[in-house]
Amino acid sequence: MRSALRWIATVALFCLAGCGGSSTNEKPHSVVSGGAHEPGSVRPTAVGGEWHGTVPKVLNHRPSFTLVDTSGQSFDFAKETAGHATLLFFGYTNCPNVCPTTMADIAAAKQLVSANVGSALKVVFVTTDPKRDTEPVLRRWLNQFDSSFIGLTGSPEQLVAAQQAAGVPLAQAQQVPGGRYEVAHAAQVAAYGADDIERVLYFARTTVADYAADLPRLVATFGIQSPPAAYPDLSGRNQ
Repeated sequence: MRSALRWIATVALFCLAGCGGSSTNEKPHSVVSGGAHEPGSVRPTAVGGEWHGTVPKVLNHRPSFTLVDTSGQSFDFAKETAGHATLLFFGYTNCPNVCPTTMADIAAAKQLVSANVGSALKVVFVTTDPKRDTEPVLRRWLNQFDSSFIGLTGSPEQLVAAQQAAGVPLAQAQQVPGGRYEVAHAAQVAAYGADDIERVLYFARTTVADYAADLPRLVATFGIQSPPAAYPDLSGRNQ
């Protein structure tokens, strides 16, 4: 338990992104994150080679939380994405750097893989700015990248619960000059295989080629290095 918590705390130091507002008069805050492969990361050999990201030391199951999608319908993340390779990212539409770049890279990677792999993948973007990111705003923003991307929102309390379930650092709103605010949020993309296990984390400098190399393996991860049914969830995230 303690070792798992220490690992999560270490990752948290590297995965908070400070995203400024959309003003062109200010330089966006840099992403406080390492590259695609974080310090101290573990990248064991998997089928077809190494993952192109950071492999968690504890293999967690797909988290359970319920939010609202861009059509206003309740969306149970664990249920709706079960059995599908899934990329989960927390961010907001006014972020000028890591969020649009990440979504664009994932969209580009989908174009490089086969149609079967692309159609089997679910990409879920959870807002950390529910005040500004209404359902229509989320839908319009995500459509710029890929109309199949799923956008989720909810109350502040629900979004905190979702971040806790996913094991990411909690987003924090920060006031900036001009009466605006920005949101510091987790910068990693969590990738779950078709076996519903979190396989790899991708950070800010992950490339399109990195995503494209891993997507077919995420789709085909049934039975690959899976923990047994009684595998202990040491992180306590799903308790």
